[in-house]
This record gives sequence, C-alpha cells and structure tokens, in this order.
Amino acid sequence: MRYISTRGAAPALGFEDVLLTGLAPDGGLYVPESLPHFTLEEIRSWRGLPYSELAFNVMYPFVEDAIEADDFRTMLGETYDVFAHGAVAPLVQLDSNEWVLELFRGPTLAFKDFALQLLGRLLDYVLERRNQHVVIMGATSGDTGSAAIEGCRRCKHVDIFILHPHERVSEVQRRQMTTVKGDNIHNIAVRGNFDDCQRMVKASFGDQSFLGGKTQLAAVNSINWARIMAQIVYYFHASLALGGPDRSVSFSVPTGNFGDIFAGYLARQMGLPINQLVIATNRNDILHRFMSGNRYERKTLEHTLSPSMDIMVSSNFERLLFDLYGRDGAEVKTLLENAQNGPVSIDDYRWKHVRKLFDSAAVDDKATSEMIREIYQQNEYLLDPHTAIGVKAARECRRDRSVPMVTLGTAHPAKFPDAVKQSGVEVRPELPKHLSDLFEREERFTVLDDDIATVQQFIAEHWKHA
Repeated sequence: MRYISTRGAAPALGFEDVLLTGLAPDGGLYVPESLPHFTLEEIRSWRGLPYSELAFNVMYPFVEDAIEADDFRTMLGETYDVFAHGAVAPLVQLDSNEWVLELFRGPTLAFKDFALQLLGRLLDYVLERRNQHVVIMGATSGDTGSAAIEGCRRCKHVDIFILHPHERVSEVQRRQMTTVKGDNIHNIAVRGNFDDCQRMVKASFGDQSFLGGKTQLAAVNSINWARIMAQIVYYFHASLALGGPDRSVSFSVPTGNFGDIFAGYLARQMGLPINQLVIATNRNDILHRFMSGNRYERKTLEHTLSPSMDIMVSSNFERLLFDLYGRDGAEVKTLLENAQNGPVSIDDYRWKHVRKLFDSAAVDDKATSEMIREIYQQNEYLLDPHTAIGVKAARECRRDRSVPMVTLGTAHPAKFPDAVKQSGVEVRPELPKHLSDLFEREERFTVLDDDIATVQQFIAEHWKHA
C-alpha cells in the first residue's frame, strides 16, 4: 500500500517511510492511496475474536508490504496484553441502547494507549532493521505525551521530547509524563497553550536543519498515520459486540484534533455500518461551528475542565477535507492557507454531504459538571470530563434511538480529580494500583518560553548523540 499527501505535492511513500516521516514535505498529512474494504460477511466472521486478532484483520492491509504477518501478530499481542481488562475495550451500558466504550484500560489510562503502545513496537521493529536513530518530537494537550513516553521509553533507537502547555494539563497528566525515568526522555513545559506546542512541532518537521543532519524527527502526534490506523479497530470491536455488522451503530467522540473521530469515518469507509458520528467538543468549538454552520474560524483558545480538547487547530480535519474535495491536494492547500487569515467555508454541497454522517455539539464546563453528576446519580458510574462531554453531545444529537449509541470513554476519571470534585460528586476517583504512588515519584521537566528557536536548541543539545 502506498501513502499520499493531503497537499498533493509530495512523493507517495510506503508504510515504513510514512511511519518515520510524520508530516509530508509539502506540509500535508499522509493518507492511504486507497482503503481496504471488507464485506459484511468478512466483518461478521470476526465476531468473538480476541481484540489483538481483530486488530490484525483490520490493520494488516495497511502494513503488509513492510511487516511480516507473524511479526505483526506478535506486536499486537504484546501491545494489548498490557491492558487491564480481558476485553481490552469493554462496553458499559448507561441507559437503554446507550453505552460507553472504555478506552482507558491501558497503562496510561487514556485512549491514546491503543495507538501509542503499538507505535513504540513498530518503531523498534523498523529502526532495528534499518540500524537508524530518530528523535521523537511531540506536542500533548495531556494524554498523548504520557502514552508516547510509556510506549517508546524502551526503544533503544529513540530519544523522546514531549512539549506540553505549562500549567495547562491536570496534575495527574503531568506527573504521568514527568516521573518516568530514562536518559532518552525529555519533558518540555512550554509557556503557552497546546496550539503553540503543536505549531512548533509542525514547523520543526518542516525544517529539521536544527538537528544538523545527524538524525531525523519522528512523529507521535495523530499526524502520524499509524495512530489513526490503530484507532479504527475499536469501532469494529464495539460494533461487533452490539450486533454489527447486521445492525448499524452510532458513535459520539470527544475530540479536539479530529483524529479519533476520523478513525470512525475510515471504519465506515472500510465497510462498517455506522449510522452517525457525533463530534463532541468543549468551549474550543471550531469543529462544532464548522459542522453546524459551515464556518471554520479560529478563536482564542480557552482553558477548560477538559484540557485534552483545549485545541483550536484540528490537524486531522485536513484528512477529511481531502476526501471532501475529491482528493484534490491543491484545493485543500488553498483552503487551509486562507484559513490562516480568517474564517472560511466550503462549497454548500460538500458541507451538506458531510452533514449526512456528522453531527456536533459544544459543551461548556457547567454542562460537563452536570453530566458527570447526573450519570453518577443514575448509575454510580463516574465519567471523566471528556467522556461526559461525549455523553452530553450524544444525547443532544442522537437521530434514532433504535440505533445503539456508543460514546468513546477517552480517559479514566482519576486523571481529572478536580473536575470530578467540581461536579459535586463526593467520590474521589482512585488511581489504579500501578500508579498508586504517582504523587510520591520525582518529577523531571524543563520550562521553556514559547519560542521555537529556544525549544529547537534544547532538543539539539540533549538528544543522546548530539
């Protein structure tokens, strides 16, 4: 399988190169030239498979030119064996035909583990074969950083530099990153917001001269295709558990960077019957404003109870636009360049087409707290603030109650104890046993100004072969 850029001006690459390259040289994101498509009969035959076997069936077409089948099966087995539930992603029922898909049973308690525990193993496999060293540079709004560090910390051919917005992630999120020991792990707290961090990462991928030609950057953010690929699987997993593919399923997805919900869009394109995809956002609602009113416009980023979605530049939205514009990279590039200078809209017929599948809602902090409290009072089930936004959006946007509605449970509530407290629920969520001493561990991180030259100099001086 070959991969092409959403900007249309970069050479097509194989999976290995896409894994290591991250952002395309023309500034675009890589997507497959064509998607595998599964028949209903094929999907039906996967019922009852262990998660890792289902993952192999869904993902192997994307990597078969680069990885032997037995090697990939071994990677997937090792990846999902570390999850703290036999089902890997269990479903919990909230109400009649309403469910939460728990995606926080991995080692860092967030959905990012599904992709990033695999990504570390993929990097090890490819870099060992190439005898190559890379520098991972990533930005996090809270969860990507810890999952990337956990997934890649044992990789002997990798140095990891994770940028997070200083004092704008929860304490648990920060400590999960900053207490992991390793000479190849570097945490940078940037005096700015997530969009500032993400902007520096993208610019650094565009010009890597600060590394002096001695190594290259690799991506762990959802600009890396391998992240999206791994997230497609749990849509199939949830559907099969609820009667798919013989019945359609709807999903509500808390999302800021659009990667997680784009994976659901791809699952549908690959043959999975999906009735509706709900984009659930907080006050940083650029995606909701686009879906509800065909207006894509950046506004000032606000700090909320759901910091992992405090994002105003949704990188993966470009991948959807590429499809909406008939895979015309030049059109996508023009649209996104215009968006740098003010609000943009797409052709009305394109917008109406995307609205056939997508709905959206923006949920403020007050409504988030109310949702956490309401679900706990009804079921004694505790939601984290991001999942609460997903449940609220699902209930606001649901088109057909006869269709199962699944909200993606993106994080464990113990990562956000302040948000739970603010909801009025008088229960403090406990960290799992393997993190019970998190607040006693020594932290290591460096606070830097929101200045790309300063950050790049730090990376150039601190990677192990510098």
